[in-house]
Amino acid sequence: MKSYIYNLATDKSRGFFPGIMKLFLLILSFVYGLVVRILILFFHLFRYSPDCKVIGVGNITLGGTGKTSLVEFLARFLKGQGQAVAIISRGYKRKAKVSALSAMPERQWFSGGPARQCFSGGDYSSMGDEPYMLSKKLKGIPVIVEAQRKKGIKKAIKDYAVDTVILDDAFQQWGIRKDLELVTIDAANPFGNKCMIPRGILREPISSLKRADIFILTKTNLSANTASLKDTLRSINRRALIFESEHRPLVFYDIFRPEDLFATGSLKGKTAALFSGIGDPESFEKLILSLGIKIGLSFRFSDHHHYTGKDLQKIIQSSKRENIETIITTEKDAARICDLQLSTCSLRLLALRIELSIKDEQRFNNRLLKLYPL
Repeated sequence: MKSYIYNLATDKSRGFFPGIMKLFLLILSFVYGLVVRILILFFHLFRYSPDCKVIGVGNITLGGTGKTSLVEFLARFLKGQGQAVAIISRGYKRKAKVSALSAMPERQWFSGGPARQCFSGGDYSSMGDEPYMLSKKLKGIPVIVEAQRKKGIKKAIKDYAVDTVILDDAFQQWGIRKDLELVTIDAANPFGNKCMIPRGILREPISSLKRADIFILTKTNLSANTASLKDTLRSINRRALIFESEHRPLVFYDIFRPEDLFATGSLKGKTAALFSGIGDPESFEKLILSLGIKIGLSFRFSDHHHYTGKDLQKIIQSSKRENIETIITTEKDAARICDLQLSTCSLRLLALRIELSIKDEQRFNNRLLKLYPL
């Protein structure tokens, strides 16, 4: 049902009956939009102002827009500038439901719950794939998983004495005062059909972009033209800065032996099978094709899919039938399968590591540093 409604919202389903359903969803969108506007006004009246700098990273649509890569970029840069930084995420679709979880390299504990085993490459189920991946990559930066962001901020200040928190998926956190509001926008599909949920992919009205301080256009290397999108954004919010960014492939690594690295050019001309459970599988596939790799099979799962051994065996067996020796996935997906036990596998299972590259990076960094007094 969820995928069917998403296909209606993205106009992938056509015909008479889908047309009737779209009309019904449009009515629900008007109701949803009214509720969102009321909530925005209400939460703005009672906003929480933390005793630290707050940088919000979010988007206005459903689907993957590159928020996690931007959070990683911000955390690395600010730590390099001497700031005490923490990341706060809700841990979407994590299995464990606890009040707050914090992760540092080689260390993990819970607030208000029993002590758990220290992790050095443990599973992602207690954190969610995105915060787990960030905690593995960002040495010395605490990643706090807390659905109630206000509690997460207080924990970061109390336990880690931070001066800056980065809120992941924060544009709809209307009740928290932010010093800087960054909004990621997929340059290839910025607003869908411009309708709100459930008829479209907008999480709140486009006019809400007036709140943004910075727009980050993501995946611009996969989009033909950004000029019209920039004009649209300027017509909504003239004060916000606009930056373009790309997701650049860095290296492939073995999922079960991450120390084994492979250059991105090492698979050029070869055929691989892909699998992903992310919000925008098309961009992942385009990135693979840009490396000169042929896609023999592609398995698409729902966003944040919880993989099972059966899923993986199906992918492996299908690849073997097509004489495909290499299987590639994303880092987020790799975080969700690294603890699965495979009996035997003669194929290479690789993950593609990417990095966010921001055009006019120095100007972007200068804007970040304006948050801090000299």
